[in-house]
Parts: sequence; structure tokens; C-alpha cells
Amino acid sequence: MLNPSEIYDVDPEVAAEVEARTVNGAGPVLVHAVRGFVDAGNAGQLAAEHLLDELTTTRLATFDVDQLLDYRSRRPLMTFDQTTWASYSEPELVVDVVEDASGVPFLLLHGVEPDVQWERYVAAVRQIVERFDVPLTVGLHGIPMGIPHTRPLSVTAHATRAELVADHQSWFGTVQVPASASALLELRLGQSGHDALGFAVHVPHYLAQSAFPQASQAALRKIERATGLELNVESLTPAADEAMQEIERQVGASEDVAAVVHALEEQYDAFTRSIGRTSLLAGSSDIPTADELGAEFERFLAQQSDGGPA
Repeated sequence: MLNPSEIYDVDPEVAAEVEARTVNGAGPVLVHAVRGFVDAGNAGQLAAEHLLDELTTTRLATFDVDQLLDYRSRRPLMTFDQTTWASYSEPELVVDVVEDASGVPFLLLHGVEPDVQWERYVAAVRQIVERFDVPLTVGLHGIPMGIPHTRPLSVTAHATRAELVADHQSWFGTVQVPASASALLELRLGQSGHDALGFAVHVPHYLAQSAFPQASQAALRKIERATGLELNVESLTPAADEAMQEIERQVGASEDVAAVVHALEEQYDAFTRSIGRTSLLAGSSDIPTADELGAEFERFLAQQSDGGPA
């Protein structure tokens, strides 16, 4: 593998400030939300934009995207204005120092997911984690699920140590899925002895391609709970309310869409009754994971098709 330190640059003045604020060997938490993998409802992207818009940020590290991207598979946008090329949406992959609402600093890794050199990229992020004594790395994104928007959102939690997600019960076994740079990062950090976890918010599949701020709120609240950071999640409420109003307007305008939503509501409610809960949020444990919901929904729907439990 080529030298990981050669694909990113660190601002020495900002780095010195971060290192000066390290207390008893514990530096800032690292939150990551890179674009390119599945992100239903733009949950991770909207969360990152929210943090950058709401909180004070300073650029710490910049990756050399020319070494990491396949431009022909993901072409950046350019603007042509009448007779000239006016602008270029230059892709970036960066780490910013962000101060939460109480002035506590944390690191935010955001931008485009690398197309190539994943192991080198992961090793570079690990260097940043170790240089700045990051005690915990947290990722977030959205995944599409067969659930209605009219019911509470649930979240899949995963981590390098079971203790980090002890309050998120998992009922599922083993499954193989396409890899992502973020998933590989969590795996490699765990293998090297660093704590890392992630939250995947379950987004109604029919909203997967639309902005769904509720998913970002759910993920950020999970991060607040896991890290103690104050992330001004409530400021996303107006956007979430507006999105919900638009969803309800479109559902009300189409009998076909309304029928789909109603069917999902019936499946959801029947599922919660079958496991003895009035809500997927009820019970002594935390909300079910995506694996949990997926496996149980599949079993439930199979039972309906077969005319009842086997």
C-alpha cells in the first residue's frame, strides 16, 4: 500500500489548536458522513450540512480527491452560462473541526466517498484518529425500508464492540451486503483497537430519493446520546415539518400512493401486534434494528401469503 499520509494535508495551526485541547489523552470525537454509498432520505448528507450550517467550523485536513475519485463514474457538475464555462463543483473530502452548541470540539469527515484506494484512505483516517487521540468514531446514513412515514423511525446500530450498542437489541444473524468505505473504516478501526460505531436510519423506501430531514434528526439524536455532544437538532424541525406537509399533500393527491402507504401501515401495525408491542419504540430495549425489522417483516409477509404461521 502506498503511504497513506501522502493523500491528505493537515493545517498545522488548526492541528496545534486541536492537540492543545486534548484532555487526559482524550481528543475530539470523529463523526463521518461521506456521500456515495446508500443514503436514503439524504440522511447523512443533510446531517452534515446541518452541522456545517449551524455550528462553527474550521478546516483541519483536506484529502487529495484526484487520487481517490473515478471522475468518469461520478462526473462533477459544471455550469455553462451562454458562451462560457462559469463554474465547476469541485469535489472534496475533508475533515473539519466543529464546535457543538456548548463549544465542545469534534471532528467532521465529510465529502465524497473514495472510488479507489479504500485501504489507503482508511489508513489515512486511522492516522488522523491516532494523531488527535480520537476516543470514538461515529458514522451515519439512511437505508430504505418497507415502512410508512406515518410511524416512528427506527435505527440500526452497529459497532466495533458490543458494549457500544448494548441498548440496541439485534435479532438478526449474518448477511452479506455491498461494502462501503465507511463500513470498511469501522471494521479496520475495530481491528486496530479503536472504538467506532454507526447509525443507519430506516427511511420509507418511497422517500429514499427525497430529502427526509426526519431521518437526519433521528441520526443526530443518536449521536448526541452516544457522545454527549449538543448538535442543535431542534433547528431541523421546520424543514422536517415542511417535508412532512409536502409528503402528506402528495399522498392525499394520489389514491395509488395513499393505498401503498395504507398497506404499509397495516403491515407495520400487524407486525408490532405480532411481537406484542404497540410501537416499535416500545419496550425495555431500544428500537429494533434494520436487520430485525427486515427479517421479521419478511417472516410476517410470508405468513400472510401462506395464510398463516407455519
